[in-house]
Order: sequence, then structure tokens, then C-alpha cells
Amino acid sequence: MPKKPTATDAQLILQLYDLRREPEMRKARSWWLGEFWPQSADDFMKVAGAMGSQENNWLRQVGGYWSMAASFVLHGALSEELFLQPAVSGEMVFVFAKVHPFLQELREKIGDPQMFGNIEKVITSSKYGRERLKFTLKRIEMMREKKAMAKAS
Repeated sequence: MPKKPTATDAQLILQLYDLRREPEMRKARSWWLGEFWPQSADDFMKVAGAMGSQENNWLRQVGGYWSMAASFVLHGALSEELFLQPAVSGEMVFVFAKVHPFLQELREKIGDPQMFGNIEKVITSSKYGRERLKFTLKRIEMMREKKAMAKAS
């Protein structure tokens, strides 16, 4: 049975929110959400392989943040029901949806079968999470198409 949300869960959510407001984290999140639109595992690998670049730092910072937050849920420190609310983790689903179409290939290329694993487990472990992912995947695809059409113009 899922853990019922508590006041301690709410406090942890607020602490996670505060971390998201840190200036460099804001830049990293902005880059992931607005500028980073990988079309393939190779696109992701270009940034992942550019060690020391700002984009590589941002790639790891956001991925690591959401993986850490998801681990709290997986280990019972944070209510899944509360965490999966769009205002709390909608961004995590959005980030995951960007890599989802080529995640298996990405894991093979990186050599890490658990890459994005905590995030994937939290999202796919509930009907609600799976529905949010499905919705977000459609939204991402529409956004990619718009970007491609704008680029072609």
C-alpha cells in the first residue's frame, strides 16, 4: 500500500522546491526545458561526452536532481502520491519524456542499464504516472514537430 502523505513529506517537497530555485539549477532547468531537444541517443551523447562544458554540467545536474528525488520515493522517504502531483514532479516527467523514445539505446551507449532508472520506476509504477507519461510524450512530440517546422521555415 502506498505511503500516505504526511507533514514530513510536505516539508521535504518544500526543500526540494527550494533546491530547484538555486540560480545555477534554474539555468540548468531552463536549458533542459527550453533549449535541449535531443532527437536521438547520439544527440544526448554529444552533450554527455562534452565533459566540462556548461551543457554537460546542466545535463548531469538536472538528471541527478530528479534521480535523487525519485530515490526518496522508491525508498519510502517521500509519498509517491504527493510526489507525482504535476506541480511537484511534472518537470521530471517532461525531462524523462524527452529521452524516453531512445532510452534503451542511450543506456547501451553509456553502458549504464540503470540510467534514468529511478525516474522511470517512479513514473511507471502507478497508473497515474503512466498516464502522465503518455500525455507528456504526446506533448513533447507536438513540440518537437513545431520546432522542426519553425527551423525549416
